[in-house]
Amino acid sequence: MPDSSPFATPGPELWRLLGWTPDPQQLQQLIDLQRLLQDWNSRVNLTRLVQGEDFWIAQVLDSLWPLSPELAKPETPRRCIDVGTGGGFPGLAVAIALPGAHLTLVDSVGRKTAAVAAMASALGLSERVVVRTERVERTGHDPRCRGQFDLAMARAVAAAPVVAEYLVPLLQQQGQALLYRGRWQASDDAELQPALELLNARTHGISRTELPADRGPRTLIRISADRATPKTYPRAIGVPTKLPLGCQADDRRS
Repeated sequence: MPDSSPFATPGPELWRLLGWTPDPQQLQQLIDLQRLLQDWNSRVNLTRLVQGEDFWIAQVLDSLWPLSPELAKPETPRRCIDVGTGGGFPGLAVAIALPGAHLTLVDSVGRKTAAVAAMASALGLSERVVVRTERVERTGHDPRCRGQFDLAMARAVAAAPVVAEYLVPLLQQQGQALLYRGRWQASDDAELQPALELLNARTHGISRTELPADRGPRTLIRISADRATPKTYPRAIGVPTKLPLGCQADDRRS
């Protein structure tokens, strides 16, 4: 049965919630992105969220709502990185919505990065989108990436202290890390703060929204770095996940 939800196709209801409206070229790119995602998903298991409001709410809206300040100045030159991009979100949606931005999309799964690179090319984004196939622990120590980005973002990747360890080392002096979360409680914040202290970072702001069509609460944590990240971080591959910062007794500043 066809999806009759007002959010099953792009329309004014969706853009009103976002506070931003794509121009005709951007709208066509988003429509093309859905088609490309559906095609690639039939060959590579990228995501189940490819149809109707699954795509427009849980992919496009969920990717872009945290970027309200940036959407107000979309032509501003920015270097952005999407860690754990998976099927290309939020990175590809951000590249479409922010034509002044250059995006680096990172994922460790080669079949996913191959699909994402092909989609970026088909959308005409190759000049502004670079795809890297590697673990982000390596990305964080590569001088081409460490301390280079205005925005570092991760959506549905890992626990907040883990994501902070991935993202903060990538920030330039005035940059911000964007942690996409679901429901956010005081206990979550209590786990994050010790990690930020070790990373020489702090919470810059917290934003919340409720996605339509019963998609649930969403929270964005913006993080700023007060000083350079200690060279120890991110730690070796696998260590951040096994021993989240701030959760083990032997955490030490570097």
